[in-house]
Amino acid sequence: MTTDTEHRGGGHRSTDEVDGRAWAVLLPSDRYDAERLVHHETLELTGLDDPAPPSFGDPVAVLADGPLRLVALGRVGAPTGRRREDPDDPQSETEPAALVVTYTRRAFDEPVPADALTLDGPVTALDVAAWRSLADRLGPPRDRRSWLVSLDLPIEAETPAEAVRIFWSYVQELGPRELPAFVSPSGDELAMQAFVLGVEANQDPEEDDD
Repeated sequence: MTTDTEHRGGGHRSTDEVDGRAWAVLLPSDRYDAERLVHHETLELTGLDDPAPPSFGDPVAVLADGPLRLVALGRVGAPTGRRREDPDDPQSETEPAALVVTYTRRAFDEPVPADALTLDGPVTALDVAAWRSLADRLGPPRDRRSWLVSLDLPIEAETPAEAVRIFWSYVQELGPRELPAFVSPSGDELAMQAFVLGVEANQDPEEDDD
């Protein structure tokens, strides 16, 4: 699993080293939740009516609409050939990929306003200075730390192996849209929080009644 690298060293170019062209990519409305809920390494877009001609390695600002905000940074990657119609469903049909963006920095939890931008469509050429200004508004990435993430489901089954199979069936069927995941910093389990739909969710029914 990769980490956010746009503002780090280790062989990746920083915002000060960007040259050539940059691009703004607008997430389709039906893709925003999928990208926010599940950690994808790449963003693959199809069905572009008039795709712009980004080149491999060009910097990309990934935006969400309503209001317009920056949710990620990336670079144009090599086409994978095909993508799944529904990123959350491994059984869904695939279709050709038109544009692949490799994520280098994610800000889905704390997006920054980008309402000053004017977009021509799903893919818009950006002045490099405008891209750099957007990227710099994110600030440096936070230090990474270890977290404990768990998912507890009561399962009725005849054997432990059957219980595990049923567990994974529920996980695939319900996913992060319906199942609460519990997360706490390593070594501080008392700080555990529940998350549903990518945001903190109260799981105490008594508090809901207050």
